[in-house]
This record gives sequence, C-alpha cells and structure tokens, in this order.
Amino acid sequence: MAGITAGGGVHAGPAAGNAGRRRAAGIYGAIITAAILAAAGGHLPTVALVVAVVVTLLVYWLAEEYAELLGEQATGGMLPSPAYVRQALAATWPMVSASYLPLLALVLARAAGASSYAAANVGLVATILLLVTHAWIAGRAAKLRGWQLFFSVSVAAALGLTMVALKDLVLIHLH
Repeated sequence: MAGITAGGGVHAGPAAGNAGRRRAAGIYGAIITAAILAAAGGHLPTVALVVAVVVTLLVYWLAEEYAELLGEQATGGMLPSPAYVRQALAATWPMVSASYLPLLALVLARAAGASSYAAANVGLVATILLLVTHAWIAGRAAKLRGWQLFFSVSVAAALGLTMVALKDLVLIHLH
C-alpha cells in the first residue's frame, strides 16, 4: 500500500487499483476462512460458524488497515484523509469477500441435508479451490509458466491441505 511520504505529501495513493494487493488480501482472507472452518467446523451451528468467519475477517481486515494507516502516519507525520482511508479499505476488502463462496458452499451443503461437520468440509474444499484459483490467477498475471506456475499453485494447495490435516489432527485425534 502506498502511503504518506516523509515530506508530508501522499504518493501513489492506496492500492485501490493495485490488483496484486487485492489478490494478496483475497488469499489471506481465504486462508483465515479455511482456518476457522477447520477449527470450528462441526462444533458450531451453521449460522454461528458463518457469523464467526465473517466477524473474524472483519476484525482482521480492520486491524490490518489500522496498522497500515498508523504506520504511514508515523512515517509521514500526518493523518490520512477520509477519502484515502476509504480507498485503503476498499483495496483490501477482498480479505472479507474471499469468504463468500466458501460460506455459500457451506450453507448450501447444510441446506441440502449435510451434517454440520460435512458442510464445514464442503466449505473447506471450496476454500482450497478458491486458494488454488487465486494462485493460478496471480501466477498467470506474473507471467509464470511451467514449473514456476505449478510451484506457485502447489504452495496455495498445500496451505489449504494443511488446514485439512490440522482439522483431522485436532478434531479427530486430539478430542
């Protein structure tokens, strides 16, 4: 995120138009969604799980932007304008919106008769697919091909599969 310069001027503005920053926020939001689904899926009623994911992401999103803006203020010695704050918040909104598809999958699975545990797993699978899609799009935007693209996408898949492994470890073996 661009910010306030030491001389008091603002350079480049927040990353509202920065596709990379938006992608990073989306990936981070998907990982947080996966972590919550893995940790709480099957233990909370569906509505409570959806609320937990959305509220957690809202808090993370606001906390991250607060820290960014505070850091810029300390560097530049001036407060950002309300318009700048709105642009900065809009730039990282994908952190929250990344949860929409996985949560929709969770709710639809539950409405179709799946148990809370199975519905959480459906949401978790949707999150992994979302992570892989984000990685593919980011890799293609970076003009990655072949092994580099495969590696980039594999890292995202590994993060998602790690959540599944942690869910298995914590919920099945440690409970």
